[in-house]
Amino acid sequence: MTKLKNSQYILILPFGFGCSGLDVNKLKSFPINIFRKIRVIRINSCNSYFMKIFTTSQIRQLDQLTIEREPISSIALMERAADRILQQFKKDWNFGRDIVILAGPGNNGGDGLALGRMLLQIGYEVQIILLHTGSISSDCKQNRERLAEQFPDFLTEQINKFTPVELSAQTIIIDALFGSGLTRPLEGIYKEAAEWINLSTKTVVSIDVPSGLNGEKCAESEEMIVKADITYTLQFPKIAFFFAENEPFVGKWKVIDITLHPKAITDTESNYYYSDKKDIQKILKTRSRFSHKGTFGHTLIWAGKKGMAGAAILASKAALRSGAGLVSVHCVDENRVILQTAVPEAIFVNELNSLDNYNSFAFGPGLGTDQATTEMLFEFLKTLKNPCVLDADALNIISQHQNFFDFIPENSILTPHPKEFERLFGSSADSLERMKKASKKAQELGIIIVLKGANTLIATPDGKLFFNSTGNPGMAVGGSGDVLTGIIAGLLAQNYSSEDSALLGVFLHGLSGDLALSEQSQESLMPQDMIENLGTAFNLLRK
Repeated sequence: MTKLKNSQYILILPFGFGCSGLDVNKLKSFPINIFRKIRVIRINSCNSYFMKIFTTSQIRQLDQLTIEREPISSIALMERAADRILQQFKKDWNFGRDIVILAGPGNNGGDGLALGRMLLQIGYEVQIILLHTGSISSDCKQNRERLAEQFPDFLTEQINKFTPVELSAQTIIIDALFGSGLTRPLEGIYKEAAEWINLSTKTVVSIDVPSGLNGEKCAESEEMIVKADITYTLQFPKIAFFFAENEPFVGKWKVIDITLHPKAITDTESNYYYSDKKDIQKILKTRSRFSHKGTFGHTLIWAGKKGMAGAAILASKAALRSGAGLVSVHCVDENRVILQTAVPEAIFVNELNSLDNYNSFAFGPGLGTDQATTEMLFEFLKTLKNPCVLDADALNIISQHQNFFDFIPENSILTPHPKEFERLFGSSADSLERMKKASKKAQELGIIIVLKGANTLIATPDGKLFFNSTGNPGMAVGGSGDVLTGIIAGLLAQNYSSEDSALLGVFLHGLSGDLALSEQSQESLMPQDMIENLGTAFNLLRK
């Protein structure tokens, strides 16, 4: 075991040991202080737990490390990238479409020129326009020469001034002007080309990132940025793809694996991660044949004031569907009949004498923010020693009583939507600032923040940021958050760690919403549909 700065430790597990021979969650909870902030690194085939996301400067370094370690020439790496883009393009677009490629002077333009040559080789109708102001990169120059040698009649160069070309009804425009390394606004010939692309009304495919978009920032309204229908991003999603402000430009995006050196990826540190199915599968536990209800814990949910029984019903159903052995609900007596009729499996609790009988706790859905509830929350937090889930009105109360933060147990999970987050921590200028603030507060307070939205962000106390890969706009409906609260609380009861409960819970919540679309539309999706699809979501994760 190796000690790092900030009192963190690395446990290095050899190949064949860490994946199945050790319960990492149990290790993390081992009652010795040394293990409280343990990080586990698995070597060889088990070393990547979640897909890393890198900054643009780190991606340039990874390109160079791949060139040095593989080894491979930069032009050969570009050729490989273009071929991988070609394979995806063939899957997505039928043969009959004609194509216009706008290539810039750098390596993104080189990718475009190589892709154009490959498309011509297999019979696509392609016009290729190389735009520059007199200087182009060496790899771009080599691909220009290769293209001119094989297909001289299909390449046009435009210098300093952009001249539009004719387009058919079926034209696809491929934007290969600039990649993620661009740090300045488009100007001159490149701005003219981007304006033309956006006015064309044609299908637009961007290579790596839409030209003009900074790979790590939110777009500003006055910036000229290509509006892509789909973005083929190389090797990793870019941080900018997860910001709402950039959706009009990025469109849908797909990651194109260009096989950058795996050890270089492993060795390069990152605090940004993308959680997909194969990553989440590693969290999911297998149940023993000899398990019983006590094995899977007892969840206590405090939810539902008079007239808000639905919040308690949704949260408790979700906790049960997520696998909790027992679920108790503490709410007002007026909701007793409604709750026990809708969820007979749940235990109604009117008075609480002790919290010792419960393994996980959730507080907030549909509770209101009156004085009695505020006092109850304060007493709850003062008494509680274990991590809990705080949502909805619990967050609204805490936003009005900032001293309550002092009593929230370590590794508790807060699940705000953007407005609740703003009330808790203040306004943010854009999604980037909100993300940074979430990370800062998670570290300062020793909590996990689940910032709900598209690609829900999970910020952890050790500075990690996870973007979720499931979910859809149909889930933006009242009660959806109650379902998420119940799922996470149910997982906590089963002795998942707080981090794993948040990651798995958010993924399952989104996946169940996606599965519900097979029978519903985004407009008609209801929280109950998510609950009913949780079982299928679990089954899909086990495949």
